[in-house]
Amino acid sequence: MSINELKTAFALMCAVALAGCASSAAMPNSRYDLGASLVSSQSANAQPMPPVKVLAVSAPRNLETDALGYRLSYVDAQRIGNYSNSHWTMPPAQLLTQRLREALAARGPVLSGADPVRAVPLLEVDLTNFEQVFDAPGQSHGLVSVRTTLTRDGRVVSQRSFTASTPAPTGDAAGGAHALAAASDDVIAQLAAWLAAQPLTATR
Repeated sequence: MSINELKTAFALMCAVALAGCASSAAMPNSRYDLGASLVSSQSANAQPMPPVKVLAVSAPRNLETDALGYRLSYVDAQRIGNYSNSHWTMPPAQLLTQRLREALAARGPVLSGADPVRAVPLLEVDLTNFEQVFDAPGQSHGLVSVRTTLTRDGRVVSQRSFTASTPAPTGDAAGGAHALAAASDDVIAQLAAWLAAQPLTATR
C-alpha cells in the first residue's frame, strides 16, 4: 500500500470514528421531526391560492426508512452512513408531505390523492436529496432537494427542481436534524412561491 493510500485509509478511519462518537454522544434512541413550522404563518399573509391536490412526496429506496443519514464528502463523496442511535419519527418523505401540505393549506384548500375531485391542479413532488453532508470534521450542512411536476387535466403545466442547504449548528445528529428542518422549510417556501405563480385555474 502506498503512502497516499495509507493517508486516505487513516483519514477514513478518523472520519468513521468521529461519526461514531457523534452518534454515541446523542441520547439513546433519539428521535427527531422537523419541529414547529414557520412557513404556514408566513404563507398566511401571502396571496390566496385556488384548490390544489398534493400527492404524498415520493422518495428513492434509501430514503424510505427513518434513518438519519450523513455523507462524509471530505473523505469520500460516495460514502454514506446512518447514525445508529438517532432516527426520524417517520421517513423523510412523510415528514416533508406533512410540512408541505401544512404550508400550502395556509394559502388555500389542499386535497390529497385520496380525494375524488379531479378538476383541480395536481402537484407531485419527488424527494431526491435529504442528508447531512460533512464538508470537514465537525462541519456540516443539511441538504434537501426535490423535483416537482404540476399537471392539470392530465397535461404537464410546469416542472421545477428546488434545492436548499443550511449549515448545521453542531456536527452531530441533533445539528443535522436542525439543519435539515431549516433546509426543508427553505425548499417548501421556494416551492410555494413557484406554485403561486403558476396558472392554477383553467382558462376558457
